[in-house]
Amino acid sequence: MFPLRVPILALLVSLTVGQYYDYDYQPYAQQSASSPNCAQECECPINFPTAMYCDSRKLKFVPIVPSGIKYLYLQNNLITEIKAGVFDNVTEDLRWLVLDQNQITSDKVAKGSIDKLTGLQKFFFSHNNLTEAIIPPSKSLDELKMTNNQLSKFHKASLSGMKNLTSVHLQHNKLTSESLNGVFKGLNSVLFIEVTNNKLKKLPSGMPSSLETFYADHNDISSISAGDLKELPKLAYLRLAYNKLTDAGISAGVFNVTNLVELDLSYNKLKSIPEINEQLEHLYLQVNQINKFDLGSICKFSGPLNYSRLKHLRLDGNNITHADLPSDSANCLRQATDIVFE
Repeated sequence: MFPLRVPILALLVSLTVGQYYDYDYQPYAQQSASSPNCAQECECPINFPTAMYCDSRKLKFVPIVPSGIKYLYLQNNLITEIKAGVFDNVTEDLRWLVLDQNQITSDKVAKGSIDKLTGLQKFFFSHNNLTEAIIPPSKSLDELKMTNNQLSKFHKASLSGMKNLTSVHLQHNKLTSESLNGVFKGLNSVLFIEVTNNKLKKLPSGMPSSLETFYADHNDISSISAGDLKELPKLAYLRLAYNKLTDAGISAGVFNVTNLVELDLSYNKLKSIPEINEQLEHLYLQVNQINKFDLGSICKFSGPLNYSRLKHLRLDGNNITHADLPSDSANCLRQATDIVFE
């Protein structure tokens, strides 16, 4: 039996449908006995002897991890530092490390600790006080989550060679576009990146060509250049809500890409509907300054085989009403089931 918890598994499934999500860790049911190969501060269930549960125990330190442990849960404690040597028994074997909800700062992560973990697959280090990204040197890493910290530094080479990395979660930090430029370059297994609630002014350069989902809501993005999406042929879900986008900051046709399914530009400063591809299914433009409905931005021309695949279009919170919908829009928007003006 695999010692994963259902909410975490559900997270992975959600990546393919572009949904908002979060996860939490449910307390493991107390066992009548614990494996003898376990730190005394923690619990290693007899039926899952490779998992060590040290979560929610008011720990102020990371206990020395015994050999044989593959899944280590340390979330929701009072840990302020990670000392050298605590992972020496599991440098190649540890697969999961969860450090969420602690009080760890970057300068208190000692050399000879996380930097020795070469077999990690999942690394969760959210809700701490990190200012610089701490990355294990594992080529097996497939999921990185370092949200709700104070991150402003991310070394370009820190993810180099991680060919198995598929999802990166960095929301609620202080990262800038410059601090992320080139960080994801060459990581052609990455499908999902979230950087909402940071300090980006534009999309970082060197984004992976494999990327399918990119969330960058609540930043300071004011422009999207013509080449930003050309290097992302598989991008299907793009969210840029709550930024500073204007018509002048959006290059002509930048969103007219065939693979895009969902585009969220709500809560910006747009005055017109940007040009989109006819394959787009969900377009969110609520709470902008749009004052006209330009059907040509959605359909260049309409015909039996030429029409928009839009299903959902939100225009509420703008300066147009249903009366502004062009009379000849029925053919272009034949698949739309939900057009919201107010």
